[in-house]
Formats: sequence, C-alpha cells, structure tokens
Amino acid sequence: MSERDGRGSGLAGTTVTTTDYHTGGEPFRIVTGGVPEVPGADVLSRRSTAAADPRFDGVRRLLCQEPRGHADMYGCFLVPPDDPGAAFGALFWHKDGFSTACGHGTIALGAYAVHEGLVAADPDGETDVVVDVPSGRVTARVRCSGGKVTGVTFVSVPSFVLARDVAAGRTKVDLSYGGAIYASLPAAAVGLSVAPANLTALIGHARRIKADLADHPAARHPSDDRLSGVYGVIFYDELPDRDGAAHQRNVTVFADGEVDRSPCGSGTAARMALLHDSGLRAPLIHDSVVGSTFLARVAEVLGEGVVPEIEGMAYRTGRHVFELDPDDPMDVGFTLR
Repeated sequence: MSERDGRGSGLAGTTVTTTDYHTGGEPFRIVTGGVPEVPGADVLSRRSTAAADPRFDGVRRLLCQEPRGHADMYGCFLVPPDDPGAAFGALFWHKDGFSTACGHGTIALGAYAVHEGLVAADPDGETDVVVDVPSGRVTARVRCSGGKVTGVTFVSVPSFVLARDVAAGRTKVDLSYGGAIYASLPAAAVGLSVAPANLTALIGHARRIKADLADHPAARHPSDDRLSGVYGVIFYDELPDRDGAAHQRNVTVFADGEVDRSPCGSGTAARMALLHDSGLRAPLIHDSVVGSTFLARVAEVLGEGVVPEIEGMAYRTGRHVFELDPDDPMDVGFTLR
C-alpha cells in the first residue's frame, strides 16, 4: 500500500549533502551538511529530540523514502559526543524512525572518519574511532595498510541475554541485547531457511513475532526503558564449523519489515551474548542473506554479559547533494512497503 506524506513538511528548498557507504551490502548514508545541530544533553536525549522535531525527522524521511531512498535505507546524523572521550556522536535512522544502535553503521563511520581525516590514523596499524551512540559508547577499530583502510572492527556495548524460550505466537524465541533488543530463532522453526527466495515469508513472520512481543515484560531493558522493545528478529541457519569457528547464516528483519543485507552488527553482538551463554568459546563466522560475512568474538566477559568484537569492512559508494524542489508534489517522498 502506498503511503504519501503529502506536502507541508516545511523542508521546501532544502539541500542536504551526504557521504554514502555500504557495509556487507547494507547502505549507510552519513549526513554531512544542510541540517542544524540536534539539541540535547547527550546522544540518547538528542535521539528523542530528533524523533519529535520535524526539522530532523523530515530530513530522515527525505533521505530514506522514495524517490531518494528506499524501504531498507539506513543512515545517521553526526552530533557532538557526550564528552571529549569520543570523536563524535551518531544518531542512527531508517525509514521508520531512529534506532538505538547500528553495528554496520559504526563500521562505516570508522572508515569515514579515517577517510575524511576526522581522526589521526596510523597508516600501517590500528586506530580507534570512539563514537557515542544512543545505547552507549562504541569503538570502530580501523586497520590500515599503506594508508588504506583494510578492515574495521566494531567493539559493541555490553551485550547480554534477556530471556530464553519466550512464546511468540506459535514459535519460541530467545531475547538478547546488543545495543538493541533482538529476538532470535532458527529459520527452520518457521519451516524456512535463510535465502533470498524466502524473504517475503520471513518478513511476514518477523512482523508477527514483533507484534506478539509488543510490550512483553521480557523485552524491557533492565536499566533504561528508552532502550526497551524488540527492534529486530534474527532468523538463522546452523552451518558446519569452519577453521575452528562456529558458522551461521542469518537474516535480521528490523523496524517495520526492513531487511539487513549485512550480517547485522548489533544483531551479531546480541547473538554472541546468546552463544556465549550457551557455552560457545570459539569465534563466530556470521554470514548474511547476500553472502557477506562478519567475524565475531567475545573480547571481554562481564558479570552478566559480554563485550563482542565484530570485524567487517565498509566501502564508500558516493557523495550526494539531495534537494527538495518547492514545486515537487511528492514533498519528502513516500513508501510502498
């Protein structure tokens, strides 16, 4: 069904610049100009401000919705960090709103910070790019060789298990937190496998599971209710171990039916919390529905959780200038899904 926002966004004549990346096939659009600074005491409060203020939420819609974006678009606003311990802050967004975490985006932000000279990078070593995001402070550890970015490791916020075997309609899921809350289940539990041909059916199951878990007490964050609620549903296939590592293929359906083309960074962190809790001590090779791969490991064990590290790579896809013609009847755009 088509959803038109209609005219009257107040953004007519707006020009916004972006630098775009992809991580494992998943897009990430970084706003570089044309948006005022989002007010707030910290990044988490700035998220609430941006979601409620048409100046910022309208730009999100302008960049995510068709004809400038698409139903699975992702990006961020750069904001000041919470304190000088981080290089900058980031407000992550998608077509349905603002998220609390984004691992693939953090990987892209690490590459972007080095490419643009926002941090002083070791041309033949590793450089930590520290970023404040709504779920906390994360790190993109950027590896360079000969001055070229060759890999980025996302160091997640502490991740932990929330609940096991939670009923969601006819299925049961495990709930865990990796900067956002995810429900995990084998794709076989709904009679499917993780494959592009099954995406429509998997999206339908994910929407049902999220609806069944809406306001479920097991999906509450233990210390900050602003981080509560199931953000994504992870369907996975078990694959044969490889080179001493566990191996799974997954697809994460987040927000309202959006499909992560990457193996999902914060979702992988949530999976590592579950797998470590189940006794896994080896790394995880985590494949996506399009065949891209993250390598995840537990960097630190905490009292009731773990700090996962997730290695991937991001590539710049373009630099853009987006405009909103005052005479455009589509205004900030529309969605068809």
